Amino acid sequence: MWDHQKSIKLSKFGVILFVVLIFIGAATAPWMVRYVISISRMDLQGREILFYLTLYGGAIPALMMLCALYRILMRISRDRVFVPENVQGLRVISWCCILGGIICLASMLYYLPFGVVAFAAAFVGIIVRVVKNVLEKAVELKEESDFTI
Repeated sequence: MWDHQKSIKLSKFGVILFVVLIFIGAATAPWMVRYVISISRMDLQGREILFYLTLYGGAIPALMMLCALYRILMRISRDRVFVPENVQGLRVISWCCILGGIICLASMLYYLPFGVVAFAAAFVGIIVRVVKNVLEKAVELKEESDFTI
């Protein structure tokens, strides 16, 4: 039977899997960049450093985001849902998404397909921001309720 704890474990596994994939991506970036440049119809020769800046620069907010997400999952697994720390974690996640979007937006100057990633990252950042605002209000209401009783 599927339950809350199994769902949390699956989410934690997903976060850890993405952390591992980011490290694998960072380790294999030289081969990936050479491959993309070799198959591209655009003249990308001499722009390898720009790809590295995008990939390694984008890995930093991605890892920060996953770390914040894992911390939120740890608190939720301990039934600490409506707490200010989760609001702060969602704030970090939203800013990491927006930063990733900005990095990809700037990377469009040399490789247009990064625009798709920029749009997706900014869109997710906005959605997380809305969820953060909802949770922040829920934390306020919970705190008021706790003082009332």
